[in-house]
Amino acid sequence: MAIVFYHNPRCVTSRKALDLLRKKGVEPEIVEYLKTPPGKAELKKIAELIGVHPRDLLRRREKAALAKAKIDPKTASATAALDAMAKEPVLIERPIIVNGRKARLGRPPEAVLEAV
Repeated sequence: MAIVFYHNPRCVTSRKALDLLRKKGVEPEIVEYLKTPPGKAELKKIAELIGVHPRDLLRRREKAALAKAKIDPKTASATAALDAMAKEPVLIERPIIVNGRKARLGRPPEAVLEAV
C-alpha cells in the first residue's frame, strides 16, 4: 500500500515534512492537494484515521477563504467543514500523510514520521 502525502510545495512545513520522510528512506506518493483536491469522503476518512473532528483539518490562517466559505473553524459541524474543504482546498491544513490505517497531520513536521 502506497504512502500518500498531501503536499503544498509552497509551504515550508510541508517541504520540511517531505524532507524528513525522504531522509528516512520513504518516498511517498505526492498529491498536490491544491491541484488534485481530495473529496469529502476522503477528507472524512483522513480525519477519522487521525482521530480528529473534520474541523481540526481546517487551515485557520486562511482568513479570506474562511470568510468566503462562511465557516468558523472553532465551531463548524463535520458536514460544514468537509463541504468547505472540498470547495476550497486551500482550507485544508497541511501536510497530511496517510499510510494504510494510519494518518497524521504534519504539524509539527516531525509528526509525519509517526505514520511510517
